[in-house]
Order: sequence, then structure tokens, then C-alpha cells
Amino acid sequence: MHLTRLDWIIIVVSLGVTFLPAIFLAKRAGRNTTEFFAAGRQAPWWLIGISLVATTFSTDTPNLVTNFVRTGGVAANWQWWAFLLTGMATVFFYARLWRRSGVLTDLEFYELRYAGKAAAFVRGFRSIYLGLFFNVMIIATVNLAAAKIASVLFGIPEVVTLPVAGAVVIVFAATAGLWGVMMTDTIQFIITMSSAFAAAYYALHAPAVARLGGLAGLLAHVRAAHPHLLDILPDFSNWPVAASLFIIPLTVQWWSVWYPGAEPGGGSYVAQRMLAARRESDSVWGTMLFQVTFFALRPWPWIVVAIASLVVYPTLDSIHHAFPAVASHLIGDDIAYPAMLVFLPAGWAGFMVAGLFAAYRSTLESHLNWGTSYLVHDFYRRFLKPDASESHYVLIGRIVTALLMVVAIGFTFVLDTAKEAFSLLLDIGAGTGLIYLLRWYWWRINAWSEVSAMLASFVVSAAIFVLDKSGYAVDPSVALIVTVAVTTLVWVVVTLVTPPVDDASLARFYATVRPAGPGWRRVRERTGLPPSPDSLPNALLGWTLGVITVYAALFGTGAYLYGNPLQGAFATVLFAAAGFGLVRIVAASRSTEPRS
Repeated sequence: MHLTRLDWIIIVVSLGVTFLPAIFLAKRAGRNTTEFFAAGRQAPWWLIGISLVATTFSTDTPNLVTNFVRTGGVAANWQWWAFLLTGMATVFFYARLWRRSGVLTDLEFYELRYAGKAAAFVRGFRSIYLGLFFNVMIIATVNLAAAKIASVLFGIPEVVTLPVAGAVVIVFAATAGLWGVMMTDTIQFIITMSSAFAAAYYALHAPAVARLGGLAGLLAHVRAAHPHLLDILPDFSNWPVAASLFIIPLTVQWWSVWYPGAEPGGGSYVAQRMLAARRESDSVWGTMLFQVTFFALRPWPWIVVAIASLVVYPTLDSIHHAFPAVASHLIGDDIAYPAMLVFLPAGWAGFMVAGLFAAYRSTLESHLNWGTSYLVHDFYRRFLKPDASESHYVLIGRIVTALLMVVAIGFTFVLDTAKEAFSLLLDIGAGTGLIYLLRWYWWRINAWSEVSAMLASFVVSAAIFVLDKSGYAVDPSVALIVTVAVTTLVWVVVTLVTPPVDDASLARFYATVRPAGPGWRRVRERTGLPPSPDSLPNALLGWTLGVITVYAALFGTGAYLYGNPLQGAFATVLFAAAGFGLVRIVAASRSTEPRS
């Protein structure tokens, strides 16, 4: 990609604009840890929603989607589309509960919900396990995508890209705190989403695609060459593929797997945003806006580029031939997305580079702030230095932010593809999801339930990983089911044979969070506490309408793009009807919210 003076002006201006929040909010972020990690609990719903979708709109995401489409067809995206069920469950069953909890991080939740040394152990262990190990792995996948993009577009090697880009992220994330991150996310989302649509438009005008007659000709050509590649649903005559891409994600994966951004019951930076909300209703509306934008707006521009790439770069050799300077170990189907960006004209090329860098920064700044909150608030402050000043913890947070990025850059060099890391994270988190859903609604779950679930999941995943590396490959679907089954059996047995949480702790948790349902009847009867203001049937109806609304928007858009107006019209009607009911449900539930 050759950038003109106009492109460089756009890049510099975009970078300058996104640094403004750091300049204006640095002093506020430094007041205390509540400001630095939770935006003073004053975030409005629209900022929460846009910030979340910007965080998940990272440089590796379009690469991952391109990898899915090129290797498994459009239906392969069900591996992440199925997480809509998880996200909508968070909106209606958990968003209010998180905000009521009043904790600063989702790990602090453990010592609200449980008690004693076991609760402290879970909090401390997960602060390191998630804040360092998981977080570094995720940051590394984003770094890898950035390195591939820079290598394809400009021929810049990893050893140059990562330190330079990482330094920019460190300066901002360590200065601005969560307020600055969220405000910048809003600006960066506009840039990244606009550039994604531009990439799709100009991909259809690439010479090889234009000769086919644009979108209609492209789709006809791809259907002829790859009969099932454009199908929204997988080919059910190929049962193993249909099971791994569609059936398992929709029946097992969505509720059983812990994955950052799509945690059953909410967690990580999603919980961080809910905890930063002004009110319960801001938590609900914000997370719902996130789900709608995440699943209904983002996918199709990436999918269009991925489909076009099959014509321009039909094989990996064709990519390598077009970009001979790119290191061989970086060549993969995921690199086809940045390879398509060379067709952008002057002006849009600069906007795309700015958009990719904005996506990179948005994701990493959130991950660094979130991971640092675990390491500083839930480990350093809780176990090492509990009585220091707020300014001390903010300073330590800024130092840890920089160190996290440095470690992640080092780990980046051992990864090859975004899909590799995606699969590894799914495997390690398999089987733990159900406990994160039930711990809010069943009093009997205790801290040892969570410890046993984490250990069982890790041991089984590690054993399967060793088998794979030893030449005894295990089918991914089988591996997931086995891990979920073993982990669930282990934690249920441990729950039933270990003592329950003491009554005083259970009563304190219920009085604070007020979860609905029969799972807390025993606690209500013993303490005389009033019933929850929430309604589980209404939450179930809202969840159902939310899923229908978003899937109707997603697949209705696909129907119009595929030239099926009748299917598109049906989906549009379904979207309008379900969406109307969805808004009514959410608006009505606000009447139960305490006035602030």
C-alpha cells in the first residue's frame, strides 16, 4: 500500500483526535482507583455499549472472520455467532445484578458471594490466571494481527511494528484510565466501522472482482466454485462439520465456555463496563446495545471482503506471490483480509490505516486497563499492600499496564494465527461456564465449586493438548464435550460434598444483589428478606426476543446481499416485531429500579 500525503494527514489527525481524551481526563483518572478502573461509576448506557463493541472490534477480528470464511464457509461464523445467546442472557439475567453488587472488579465478587480462605484464594488465583495469563494471550493475538497487517501493507517486520505500536498504547492506557478508554472508544468505533464498510466497497471494485460484475457476479462465481461456502447454515450431509460449526456451538459451547467478551453471566471487561454504569438501566441498555451492534452491524463487511479475497487470492501461494516480503510463518488464510486493503484509493487508504490502528488501540487499551485492575486491585492491594494511598495504587496500575504490554509483545512471537489462539482459549475455558451462570441463582454453590471447575477444565484441556502434540489428534467437538462433561461432573460433586457458604455471607449477598428465582428461597425463609424485584419469566421473554431481533437483523442483511428480497423482507418484519417487544420489556423493567 502506497500512502499519499492526504493519507498521512488523515492518519496523523485521527491519531491526534483520539489522544485528546487522555490529555483532558488524565487528572481525573489519577484521583483514585474507582475513577481509574470504573469511570467513577458514572458511565451512560450509550458509552458502555459503544465502548464494548469498539473493544471487541480489534485488528485480529476481521482476520479471524476471513479465516473462517475461506476455510469453512460463511457458516463457520456460527462458532462466534452462537455467543449471542450468552450475550443476551447477560443483558436480561445478570446486568442488573452486577450493578447492584457494587464491587470494583468482577473478581471482588468472589468475596461478596463466598467467604473465608477459599473465596480469597479464588480471587487471588484468578487475578493472576486471567489478568496475566489469559490477558497476555489475548493481547498477543491482537499484536499478531497488527504485525501481519503492517507486514502485508508496508513490509514492516514484527520486531519494528510491535514495540512502536505498543509504546503508543502504553502511553494512553497508563494515562487516561477507563474514562479515557471509553471516550476514545467512541471516536475509534466511528473510524473503524466506516473503514470496514469502505474495505468491503472497494473489495468489490478490485479488478478481478469487477470483471465478474460486482457483488452479484462474485456470489455467482463463488457458488459455482464452492457450492456450500456462502450458505448461512452448514451442510448437514457432512455431519462432523455441521456438528462442530453449528450444533455444538448452539447447544453446548455458548453456556459452557468462558471466553473474554462472551462470558456466561458476564465477566472481564463486560462486567467492568456494567460496574461502571450510572444506574442499573444503563447497565442493561448498554450491554444490549453492545449485543445488537456486535452481531448485527459488524459481520457482513468483513464477510464480503473475505468472499472477494477468494477470487483475488484463491490460494496461500497467491498471497505469498503478491507479497513476497512477508515472512513465511505469517502467511495464512487470515492474512487475506489485510491483503485486500491494497485496493483502497488515496484518502480511504489513510482512513483504513487509521481505522486499523484505532481498532488495535481500542482493544488493547481496554484489556490493559481490565487486566491491570485484576493485578492491582484484586492481587496487589488485596494480598500484598492493603493500606496504601489511592495515588499509590494508581501509580502501580500505570506501571503494571506497561509491564503487561511488554510481556504480551514477547508472547506474540510464538503465535501463528488468530484462529489458533481463539481455539486455545475456548479449550481452556471449556466447562466452567455453567457455574458462572448458576452461582447468582443457586445458594449452594461455594468457592470450592469454582476452584474445582477451573482445575478440572485446565487438566482435561492440557491432557487433550498433549495428545494432539503426540500424534493422537482429538476432534475439537469431542474435546469440547469431554471437557465440559468432566468439568461439570467434578464441580457438581465437589459442591455437594463440601460445606455450603455460611448463612451470614449468603444473607449479605442476597440483601445486596437480590437475585430472583427459587434458588434463594432457603435464604429468604431463614432471614426474612424480601423477594427480588426482578421477574425471571420477563427476563426469559426479553432474552428470547433479543436473540430473535439480532439474528433477524443479521440474516436479513445477508438475504438482501445474497439477492433474496423475500427472505430479507420476512426477516425485516420479524426484526421489527421482536424489536418492538424487546424495547417494551426493557423499558418496563426500569420501574423496579431504585431511584438515585
